[in-house]
Amino acid sequence: MIAAAIRCIDDFTDRFNARDLAGMDALLHFPHVILSGEQLVIWDGPGQLPPSFFNDLARTTGWTKSTYQRKEPVLVGPRKVHLLVEYSRDRADGSIASRHRNLWIVTSENRRWGIKQRSY
Repeated sequence: MIAAAIRCIDDFTDRFNARDLAGMDALLHFPHVILSGEQLVIWDGPGQLPPSFFNDLARTTGWTKSTYQRKEPVLVGPRKVHLLVEYSRDRADGSIASRHRNLWIVTSENRRWGIKQRSY
């Protein structure tokens, strides 16, 4: 379970760094829940991010890629893994634009592992 959940996050990161919105959506389970601060956001299906998402991120922060430093399982069940995820958003010169520490929940549904919930 842990290896499958981490592989899902690694695949998501690869798609994120490739600026592949559809590929990212394919690694989520819907409804997909995001707790951003105190704001609860629920995505009912794919296609929630605008096509300009990555260009906007690069323009506003200098982001060129994300690097994950930690994916630590904190609660594991047969079809659900909660992970403490730490990553940085990096600029082309190697400097760090921002650091993030989040809780992600990866679940197995219909024999496929996908990210179900993220808390920022």
